Amino acid sequence: MRVMVLVKATADSEKGFVHTPESLEMLEAMGKFNDELVKAGVLRAADGLRPSSDGKRVAFDGASRTVIDGPFTETKELVAGYWLWEVKDMDEAIAWVKRCPNPMPGPSDIEIRPLYEMADLMPSSSD
Repeated sequence: MRVMVLVKATADSEKGFVHTPESLEMLEAMGKFNDELVKAGVLRAADGLRPSSDGKRVAFDGASRTVIDGPFTETKELVAGYWLWEVKDMDEAIAWVKRCPNPMPGPSDIEIRPLYEMADLMPSSSD
């Protein structure tokens, strides 16, 4: 089972990365955690995202396309980083997330979302 593990943005992450002893300690802890994921054969991809102020959105309305400059409001709805994992089931993904160092100073959320597999999208022979 493939899952995308989304680190939700915070007001701090939207300010951009600031080199502090705490942020560097967090990066080191996250690097160790990522090494564990690699050794376990779970990690497929991972990255942190720059703040939404560096981003763009493209809004679609029929044939129309409108480019919107960041920053974007509703920080709690933004993503600050992600992993792509291969796990046996959601319980394994939850267990890994519970071991993860806190990715942000203060409170933060991590969301786990299963990816569609081709078999999920194709009609079964019994349909």
